[in-house]
Amino acid sequence: MVESTWNAGPSISAGHLLGGPATEAEPPVAEIRARILDSHRSLLERARGDERAREQFYRLVGTLLAESGVDVAGPGGRDLVKRTAQDLLGFGPITELLSDDAVTEVMVNGPDRIWVERSGVLQRTDLAFRDATGLVDLLERIFGDLGRRIDLAHPWADGRLPDGSRVHAILPPLAVDGPYLTIRKFRGEMFELDELVRLGTLDRETATTLRGAVEDRKNILISGAAGTGKTTLMNALSRGIPATERVVTIEDSTELQLQHPHWLRMETRLPNPDGGGEVTMRDLVRNALRMRPDRIIIGEVRDREAFELLVALTTGHSGAMATIHASSAGHALTRMIHLIQMADSGIPFEAVVEQVHDVVDAVVHLRRDTGGQRYVSEFRSLDDPGGGGGLG
Repeated sequence: MVESTWNAGPSISAGHLLGGPATEAEPPVAEIRARILDSHRSLLERARGDERAREQFYRLVGTLLAESGVDVAGPGGRDLVKRTAQDLLGFGPITELLSDDAVTEVMVNGPDRIWVERSGVLQRTDLAFRDATGLVDLLERIFGDLGRRIDLAHPWADGRLPDGSRVHAILPPLAVDGPYLTIRKFRGEMFELDELVRLGTLDRETATTLRGAVEDRKNILISGAAGTGKTTLMNALSRGIPATERVVTIEDSTELQLQHPHWLRMETRLPNPDGGGEVTMRDLVRNALRMRPDRIIIGEVRDREAFELLVALTTGHSGAMATIHASSAGHALTRMIHLIQMADSGIPFEAVVEQVHDVVDAVVHLRRDTGGQRYVSEFRSLDDPGGGGGLG
């Protein structure tokens, strides 16, 4: 199942990736894979989304392996049935990790080194792909289905799985032990502020203050490192937006889960294989300003869209929220200023500093401790720059 986007550049193989010959799959497995793709593709496609079809598919794999002389009744045979079916269904040995609700991120650091983040803590698993070829096959399926190009000429790719999970891959020689694959799973449930208080993410006083800030249409910047819970907090805060307001959200990959009747979602688009067709956050913020929004919410400010956001906030679009990667509340403001300067707006640096401090009403900074606990470490109100630090 190799899409044309995969073949658009130089082909790859395990030999290319690891600097040596590819390891051959077990002979009956290679034969069975070919038979299924040739004669049972419709069942394979149904099995990817239907539990009953998946059971039929596993039985088919077992039957074909038995016909090839494999003792499928023994422990080794049952394991081979499972691995063969999972390989063809799309995610190989990490299938079980993607269905585990406690796992929030899957990190494949080469064929035989698979890590997960579970409950905020990194853990190594005992799972492995059969060889580099198996991992390359998985990348073919993932990015081929997404219409993305990844090959020796374009050795990395980003995308979003159908369930909303974010996926990134990078190939050797850039990835020394690779290929590397990282999947940040889409979180289905949405927390309320009160539940975040119960979990220790923030204290009751901070939650009350933030709830009031949303109701009063304050502009809030949520900062922190990757995986500290910025999007989770933004989802919780969004519940305080009145149902009568028109909300526009802009993201690289849709993660926000607003429970709102008048919600317009927009998502950026990566370049196509020819390098054209890209739609950036900055493009979408400009469009949002023409859509009569009551609130603009940006999943993450990371580039020159910061200038368009500043324009929006200085022209009366209050009640905005955005996340930003930073090491502290103060650093979040500094980074916002620098991103605006990158847009070559021509506004003097001192004027940018003044405007940012005028329009950003509050900064919430999140951290994650070594045990995986995410918590608000700073809450800074720009109406009172000297107060509010260290809440939560």
